[in-house]
Amino acid sequence: MANLRDIRVHMKSIAQTLKVTNAMNLISTAKLRKGRRLLTDTEPYFDRIQKTMAELLRSAGKVQSPYFAEDSARAGRTGVIVVTSDKGLAGGYNANIFRYVLEVCKKVCNPVLVLIGNIGQRYFVNTPYMVLENFSFASRMPLLEEANEISEYVISQFTWGVFSEVRIVYTHMYNTLKLLPAERVVLPFDIKKMRIAAPGSGFSDIEQQKPLNFDYIPSPEGVFDALAPQYITGLVYGCLVEAYASEQSARMSAMDEASKNARDILERQQLSYNHVRQTGITQEVTEIVSGSEALID
Repeated sequence: MANLRDIRVHMKSIAQTLKVTNAMNLISTAKLRKGRRLLTDTEPYFDRIQKTMAELLRSAGKVQSPYFAEDSARAGRTGVIVVTSDKGLAGGYNANIFRYVLEVCKKVCNPVLVLIGNIGQRYFVNTPYMVLENFSFASRMPLLEEANEISEYVISQFTWGVFSEVRIVYTHMYNTLKLLPAERVVLPFDIKKMRIAAPGSGFSDIEQQKPLNFDYIPSPEGVFDALAPQYITGLVYGCLVEAYASEQSARMSAMDEASKNARDILERQQLSYNHVRQTGITQEVTEIVSGSEALID
């Protein structure tokens, strides 16, 4: 009977774990929908800024700006923004980012890390790469103000000459099952690419257009430099929200798999419980019959 009690305790703990994994699955589903909806709602605004910058470059010709590499000399350091999660239980979400970042750090010049997420901070402090700054969102939906804070920080490091370029590594969500690390160059701007088309991954392509004649006040450079920080904020924000949605999708898959495993274990434990219980009943019946036969004899 003691064995039966142990099995019942084990089954109860597994049932409680199953409730937790099911609840986390539902929560991640709701967060995923909210994240994708928010990204879709904010996309047109930053897409319009991107188009305006491309139109300005096509119509105004050469624009002098500190956001272009050739317009100032910089130190040979690469700032790598790494987007990870604040919590675990997301399958291989963070591990994939870690491997990808290590590959990026090997190919760039003097990498310096700007971390987003507590999991990334715990991992990269034990690597040989220098961590310059760390941001955390306490496991919630990223806000535009937070993206603006990050963009202001990397812009200041770039314009001061600390970074020669800035890249961001995050998880791109192709679909709910295909989540892969991705990399985008934040700074410096590639003037040729910006004149033709804007990069993908969350933003619409800009179709080739004929140059338009506009008067930019106070100057094309002034307008461009005013739009550039907003564009960078939009790029960072889009990556943050997409990484957040990818995290929730990965957690959904992990919790779904955990729930499946819990059900399988619970089913096996139920069979073991029934077997032990039936064995005990059979033994008791056998003992009663044997005792009855002994009394009759």
